[in-house]
Amino acid sequence: MNLKDDWKKVKSVLEQGQASTVYCSIATVNPDGTPHITPVGTVFLRADQSGYFFDHYAEALGNNIDQNPNVCIMAVNAGRFFWLRSLLKGRFVAPPGVRLYGKVGPIREATSEEIEKIEKRVKPSQWMKGARLLWSDFTHVRDIEFTHYKPITYPVMMDGMWPGHA
Repeated sequence: MNLKDDWKKVKSVLEQGQASTVYCSIATVNPDGTPHITPVGTVFLRADQSGYFFDHYAEALGNNIDQNPNVCIMAVNAGRFFWLRSLLKGRFVAPPGVRLYGKVGPIREATSEEIEKIEKRVKPSQWMKGARLLWSDFTHVRDIEFTHYKPITYPVMMDGMWPGHA
């Protein structure tokens, strides 16, 4: 498995998973060595095996990253239609999910392009009070450099779906 060679597929699988659940799970390590998982709906991937997320509310996430920049981001397609089609066919119609591993950089101000992307993502829900309270005033991001990935696999229904995996 080569992240650079498989990036288009990995990116697509993560984006489909994030679209079906509205978030990705980001795993970090607490100062005491215990794991910490944070749902983050503001993960964006670039074309070059990197990405970023808006560091907005998740205080423990940022604190953990400042002490240990290693993360694992996971997204699983939770769409009911996706699972129903796959179960009926006895084969996944697309890869069900992926884990991306990498290192997160320090917090920085978001560019105008990055702010435009998040505003576009949350715009359909901005008519709701809760959405306006949660998803506004995004100003800072953290970059992620991905080093490798592992597909979400099941022992059946996936033959040939990922290189190097049965």
